[in-house]
Amino acid sequence: MLKIYLARHGQDKDNAAGILNGRRDELLTELGWEQARTLAAEIKSANLSFDAVYTSPLKRAETTARTVTDALGVAPPIVMPNLIERNFGIMTGKLVKDIAALCAPNIIQADIITYFLSPKGAETFPDLIERGKKVIEEVQHRHKDGNILLVGHGDMGKMIYAAYYHLDWRSVLTMFHFGNSELLLLSEDSPSDAAHVFTFKQFNH
Repeated sequence: MLKIYLARHGQDKDNAAGILNGRRDELLTELGWEQARTLAAEIKSANLSFDAVYTSPLKRAETTARTVTDALGVAPPIVMPNLIERNFGIMTGKLVKDIAALCAPNIIQADIITYFLSPKGAETFPDLIERGKKVIEEVQHRHKDGNILLVGHGDMGKMIYAAYYHLDWRSVLTMFHFGNSELLLLSEDSPSDAAHVFTFKQFNH
């Protein structure tokens, strides 16, 4: 059986500053490094091993992925371009606190995050679902069984989850929070409502 584990990167400088990063390529903060190390330690203590680790090309994900592979003593992460975060369009670099003012009424309010739906130049969530399907197909093509780790991002990660379990993207946005360095499991024998493997206290998002 193929089990796909999906991790979000540790906190980066934009997360800490309340800036919408999208494809901005900022480094991890000290807390982000701590989160990445904690993720790696939790994976080790759970006796999880991976046949391959894939990462988004952005530094915050690649650094998190490499922290895990170094801790496990396995091959370094392989860049998978389709894991890159959502293109935020004109919202790139804007303040998180300004989302509602700039994008309402085309927003969805979750417990922690306000999601913007269709600002100019941004990928939509249906766009991300299609890209998520490509990620899953690529992994399934390369691996028939075993454990695979994907290290990526919040919006894109949720849509990979939605694509895997054939769930409505609007429902998924408000279903759970996918925090920094948290880990999901996508598997035939793991129901969608039991996807979280690890959750951590989140300080900034």
